[in-house]
Amino acid sequence: MFDILTIGTATRDVFVKSDAFKVLRDPVHLEKLGFKTGEAECFAMGGKIEVGEPVVTCGGGAANAAVTFARQGYKTGALVKIGEDDAGEAILSEFKKEKITGVPLFSADKGTAFSVVLLTAGGERTILNYRGASEEVGKQEVPFKKLKARWAYIVPGRIPFSVISLLVAHLKSQGAKIAMNPSRYYIELGAKQLKPILSRLDVVIMNREEASYLTGIKYEEEKKIFRKLDELVDGIAVMTDGRGGVRVSDGENIFSAGIYKEKKMADRTGAGDAFGSGFVAGLMRARSETKGGVASFSPESIEYAIRLASANATSKVELTGAQAGLLKKGEFEKQSRWRSLKITKTSL
Repeated sequence: MFDILTIGTATRDVFVKSDAFKVLRDPVHLEKLGFKTGEAECFAMGGKIEVGEPVVTCGGGAANAAVTFARQGYKTGALVKIGEDDAGEAILSEFKKEKITGVPLFSADKGTAFSVVLLTAGGERTILNYRGASEEVGKQEVPFKKLKARWAYIVPGRIPFSVISLLVAHLKSQGAKIAMNPSRYYIELGAKQLKPILSRLDVVIMNREEASYLTGIKYEEEKKIFRKLDELVDGIAVMTDGRGGVRVSDGENIFSAGIYKEKKMADRTGAGDAFGSGFVAGLMRARSETKGGVASFSPESIEYAIRLASANATSKVELTGAQAGLLKKGEFEKQSRWRSLKITKTSL
């Protein structure tokens, strides 16, 4: 039995950095051209652009989370679908190096998911993404008999909803605690369709924009968002807000925290995965009670999980690559820089 099983995507990533990659911010004109954020990463058309040495590594939500859990000392498995190609072999080799037990599904006709990440000098990035085999998971190919775990961490990407529903039901029937970081694809399915899954989760993690979209409540109305989330999720709801830090609701209180200051900003890729997996890794160290099939945790356990998650994410952004910098067991406690993070608690 695994301490934790991650489920979702694994990718082969290539990071390319150049001073020639520029960020343009012009909401008035860029939004008219289809850039919804009013921002664009640009470089000159034609000619050749000098770049730094490419960094080739592994990524994907399930793979990134698995590295956190393995480095924190947990017996970790990862259920991912890859192609029968060199990129897939590289992912499995990386799993072995990190002491992760791969539970791979193979595609005969699609390649392993692949990303090219264009990094600016300031660490901002644009990701060119080929999803490949990662999203084509069928019910008949999932080895349910092999999937036994105390916890599961699901980063579903575009894996069919019906497959994820079966996985949640299977793992819950074994008494597993389940955390999920829903993808944009899942959030766009809407609260009504997601409710049967959300109501069974022990932890759900999303960013503030995603939480606003799912609940249909304005981005600025934080407490109302959480009250709606608590109607959908019986467990802990975690809402990240970039440099604004994080808010966590246990159904009674909202825990609020900022972020640790990074030494330098190298690359934000994988920071969300680092935070989410770090938070769950922190909860895994705590005792919990089960009420109505969902675990509850003490305020002290939640605060510890917030600190570990924030430290893990900060350590990651200081290096290039979605798995670079993820903390090893003991590093959080030993390094003095992680000892102070103000967390406030208010009634929901």
